[in-house]
Amino acid sequence: MRHIAIGMFAGFVLLAGCSPKESKPAVDLPWQTDLPKAQAQARTENKMVLMDFTGSDWCSWCIKFDAEALSTQEFKDYAEKNLVLVQLDFPNSKPQADELKKANATLQSQYKIEGFPTFVVLNQDGREIGRQEGYSEGGAKAFIAKLEGFKAKP
Repeated sequence: MRHIAIGMFAGFVLLAGCSPKESKPAVDLPWQTDLPKAQAQARTENKMVLMDFTGSDWCSWCIKFDAEALSTQEFKDYAEKNLVLVQLDFPNSKPQADELKKANATLQSQYKIEGFPTFVVLNQDGREIGRQEGYSEGGAKAFIAKLEGFKAKP
């Protein structure tokens, strides 16, 4: 009987590791936490700044959008050419330096962020040219189209 239980357990472990839909691994992006530094880089490289106000370890919509859009190769390719990325995280359990918490809270107030996720897009001069509040369907393709629309604004 014990051998049957061990065999069943081993089978479950093997099955759990094999899913019919293999998910793509998340891509690493160069998210910064220092907005002034990011703005200087955006001016030099003639790019937009994308600020991601998130609760990365507790906000289910933030996590879902990250998986569907921000962590895709399609978004990474777009970001490398067009964006300087700034993550303003408000985690519940991830450790975060007090000065970073304070800087993020200041920016949350400055940009009037009322919920997560919120994305604020700045042009290379630091002027807000668009924002997305909350989760939006369509993955990377739809988000990139929205960013391109912001970019087209004078």
